[in-house]
Order: sequence, then structure tokens, then C-alpha cells
Amino acid sequence: MSDNNLHIAVIGSGASAMAAALKATERGARVTLIERGTIGGTCVNIGCVPSKIMIRAAHIAHLRRESPFDGGLSAQVPVVNRSALLAQQQARVEELRESKYQSILDDNAAITVLRGEARFVNERTLMVTLNNGGEQTVHFDRAFIGTGARPAIPPIPGLSETPYLTSTRALELDHIPERLVVIGASVVAIELAQAFARLGSKVTILARSRVLSQEDPAVGDAVEAAFRREGIEVLKQTQASEIAHNGRVFTLQTNAGTLEAEQLLVATGRTPNTEILNLEAIGVATERGAIRIDNHLQTTSSGIYAAGDCTDQPQFVYVAAAGGSRAAINMTGGNASLDLSAMPKVIFTDPQVATVGLSEAEAQAQGFDTDSRILTLSDVPRALINFDTGGFIKMVAERESGRLLGVQAVTGEAGELIQTAVMALRARITVHNLADELFPYLTMVEGLKLCAQTFTKDVSQLSCCAG
Repeated sequence: MSDNNLHIAVIGSGASAMAAALKATERGARVTLIERGTIGGTCVNIGCVPSKIMIRAAHIAHLRRESPFDGGLSAQVPVVNRSALLAQQQARVEELRESKYQSILDDNAAITVLRGEARFVNERTLMVTLNNGGEQTVHFDRAFIGTGARPAIPPIPGLSETPYLTSTRALELDHIPERLVVIGASVVAIELAQAFARLGSKVTILARSRVLSQEDPAVGDAVEAAFRREGIEVLKQTQASEIAHNGRVFTLQTNAGTLEAEQLLVATGRTPNTEILNLEAIGVATERGAIRIDNHLQTTSSGIYAAGDCTDQPQFVYVAAAGGSRAAINMTGGNASLDLSAMPKVIFTDPQVATVGLSEAEAQAQGFDTDSRILTLSDVPRALINFDTGGFIKMVAERESGRLLGVQAVTGEAGELIQTAVMALRARITVHNLADELFPYLTMVEGLKLCAQTFTKDVSQLSCCAG
């Protein structure tokens, strides 16, 4: 436990910053938390929470319009009242911001909140330009940076002169455009593209290379196939060379021809919020704006720690929160590290995408002699009774030992099954161990057992719940 006189400055109030502040006070420190904008950061305000609400609403709309059971259940095109959906969405955002962030800060006597913009003067001093005027100097023993990131905007000629949407603005849109072009084909781009399509937009995705280019190619292919079935147009190897807006319609010149749409969403990644912090003055190294940290969350400047989207860590809210908590332990005399070797990733498309560990290409690049299997969902009983067999589960193992190295899943509720694979990786078990485990019948997670069994047998020849 730390000395009660230890003073920690926390810059930001999102997942990493809140976790750092709360853990630091648990360990006896005093905290000054500095936030220039809305309390709660990206996830609750303009990221995870509102996007998943919109995605869920779009999923319900899709099922009312079309489902595998339309032969026996009536279907109808829903009337979408985006203004009402937006009000519902924002009410839940405000509720969670109040209960999970603001009220917690208000009730913690060890945390002082300053509303303003911070910059480092030296390794132990911050200057805060207060939102309501004036400046305040903050002296600290340790500092934590959790300033997050914002949408990155590509330098496409004409783009900056148009009223394009970022993910933030798209989630606040009070209507569903007739036509929507999405520039980008990674996580945020494809999640929102499908949501808008299911709520009524005619959507075209421009992928610079392919869908989900950082994942196993089979993953992107499966998502693209699902999108095409829903009428979403995917243009691969396509880039915009010029963009214009005439007050009503966007016009994009691309290598695939000219495109027009009422709205344009630019979702090509995120850039760290670090440029105003004066990090060079205190020796904090960055790469393309991202703060370099070690596995103890310390920057290249002693006593300065960071986590979350402003760093070179993977940009997931649970990684940010885990990093903030561990940084606080280290700032208060402990010794905690962040192990990302079994980090799950989930993409909330339909079907969902969930991965953990190494892809086959990554494993081979690290020198593993791999053995892999792909189980189609037509061999998963839960998928069969759902009449929804588009997708697969892939396992990558070390050939000689059978040790599980990675799992990639494109299935309904893939996000719910992936944590079992995480625990299997943590335990360093083999696919043979996994094949022998008991899994509940008629669950998607049973697909992990079945995929593991394919390393030694043809599961299509098993009875439906054979162990």
C-alpha cells in the first residue's frame, strides 16, 4: 500500500483513467483527475455503449423484416423512427455516465476533479487551462495519461470541405440516410455499415484492400459474404481520389467509378489524443502520436504512466481499464504487468467475429509448426436449429504437442463463446484436452469442442451430442 501523502495526477476520465484513479485511491493515494470534455471518455459516451445500442436496434429491425422462420412466422418491414431510437440510446448513455462515472467521482473524497486541458510543464508539474477560465498548477508525485483517441481523417482531396460523418457524428444522426457510403472496412466501419443498412440505408463500403484486412482472410470473406446477402455493396481494392458535396449529395471519385450518397461515413482508424500534452518536454516517447509504454504501463519518463487508446496498446476498452488498474498498482509501489497474450477481440457484426491468440499466419511467422482445422457451422447443432449456418470456427494448434495457439470464430454470439477459448489458452491446454471436455448441448460454445474433435475425427459422423 502507498503512503497516504502520495499524489497522483490522472489526465482523462475514460476507462483507463477511471480505473487508474479508483485503484490508486484504494491503495491510499490522493488523485487529481483532469478532464477537458465529457466525463466518461469514449466508450460510454460516443463508442461502445451507443454503438451497441444502435446495432441491437438494427438487429431487431432486421429480424422483423426477415428471418429463417418466415415460412411460419409473419414478417413485415418495420417503420424506423430514428429520432425515438436516438432518444432511447442517449438516455441510456446518460444513465450509465452518471452511475458508472460521475456519481462515483462525486462520492470519492480522495479524488479532486478539475475541468480543463492539461499540459506538462516538467516531470512533476502540470498546467491546467480551466474550462471556466484561468489556469491552475498541479504538482504531483506520479502522473497517469489516459486521454484516449479520436477518429483519424485521411487526406482525401475535398473531404475536409464536406460535412462528412465520423463514427461520433454517425451515432448522433437523427435520421437514416437513403444512401450511405462508408470509407473503411475495419471494425467501426463494418459495424456501423451493417447497422445503417438494417435500419434502411443503401450502403456501399469502400475497402482499401479487403474487409478486416488485419484478420485471417477467411474471417473477412465470411463477413463480406454475409453483407452481400443483406444487399450491402462491398468494393474491395477501392479508394476515393476526390470528394465533393453540393449541399445535398456527396460525390466520390474512385477507381471503381463515381459514387453518390446522401451521407458519407469516414471510419479509417483512430489517432491518439496526445499532441497538446507537451510530452517532448518530459521525455515521453511517442510513435505516430501513440505513447510508448512497457508491460508495467510506464512511459519512457520515470513516474509517468499511461494506458488505453492514447498508447501503443490494442484499442479495446477492457485493455484500457486493465492497463489503468495495473498502472495504479505500480504507481503506488506494486509490481503488476499486463499480459495480452490471450486477449479476446469481438466485432459486433452479424454474424459476430471473435478471435483470441494467434492466427495461422501469425503462428507460422513466430516459428510454430502449425496444424489447423476449420469447422463449418453446418456441423454445429445450435447453428442448425437456428437455421443460421453461415460462418465457421477455426482452431490453430502446435502440430507436435497439440497445444491450442489461437481461435477465430465467425458465428452468431461469437463474443459469448470466445472467453472459453481465452481460458483454454491461459491454461495452455491442448485441442485433445478441449475435445474431451463436457460442453452443454445446443450452445454455440459447443462448437469449440466439435472443432477440437476434428483434429482426430470426422464430426459429421458423430451423433448429435456424442462426447
